[in-house]
Amino acid sequence: MSGEFKLPLVVILGPTAVGKTEIAIQLAERLEGEIVSADSRLFYRGMDIGTAKPTPQQRKQVPHHLIDVANPDQPWSLAIFQQQAHLAISIIHSKRRLPFLVGGTGQYIRAVIEGWQVPKAEPRPEIRQTLERWAAQITPLGLHHRLAILDPEAAARIEPRNLRRTVRALEVILSTGRRFSEQRQRSSTPYRTIILGLMRSRTELYARVDERIQAMLASGLVEEVQTLLERGYSPNLPTLSAIGYREIISYLQGNTTHEEAVAQIKRRTRIFVRRQANWFRSNDPNIVWFDVKPGIVDEMESIVQAWLG
Repeated sequence: MSGEFKLPLVVILGPTAVGKTEIAIQLAERLEGEIVSADSRLFYRGMDIGTAKPTPQQRKQVPHHLIDVANPDQPWSLAIFQQQAHLAISIIHSKRRLPFLVGGTGQYIRAVIEGWQVPKAEPRPEIRQTLERWAAQITPLGLHHRLAILDPEAAARIEPRNLRRTVRALEVILSTGRRFSEQRQRSSTPYRTIILGLMRSRTELYARVDERIQAMLASGLVEEVQTLLERGYSPNLPTLSAIGYREIISYLQGNTTHEEAVAQIKRRTRIFVRRQANWFRSNDPNIVWFDVKPGIVDEMESIVQAWLG
């Protein structure tokens, strides 16, 4: 074992609607910590309700990083997130506080804690535009199927309707002649990490998903999407393809009814929850899993304190 000194990093992960935000805030409060968001939907200003973004009050309780850091037409890449996450973690350490990396976007979390060297292929606009035109002809699902033929491993880790990531993977493959999954090299990580996973039964999780979606609608999700469009943001932006936004845009454009849009949001969120499990499996020996129940924060605090020594 190397004698290299590594700085502590607490990771809290789990599927959508499991309760990460509330639990992470409570634990960070107790342990003098600050939270670095690893949820790719929280980067963008004006996308608050549909992303279940921590409220201003919650962000006053515990400082949060990498929330509201870009406009919807300024999509962050994995490489940008990784760089900014390392910077945020170093700032938290400089204040002698404990960093918490919190989120459900598995790719983003692993890129930080496993020291990924994100593919350095320069953007190729001509390839990207060709792929986007192709996707318009064969649908994003059709393009994702083509990616699965060329690189099954990369396709398995990309949500089939996520056109932006599908296009990027194919762009790298076509510009380098190598599989996208082969180019995810790793380097040593500067962190000593404890990974805490949150879980609930599938039935309970689905019920919470449905409740959350109804709460979003009651809080003004439709109006939030309408406001973004009125500000001039294109409905075709990759950021607005996020679950909830895409379906409400379709409703506002008259392509679906309100009831159909809500049903699609619920269905696609459940599919997304199942795909999240591909990134963090219950039998992963590196993750300490917790069933969310009364007393969970006490239990997690005790384990982290013992780990910190």
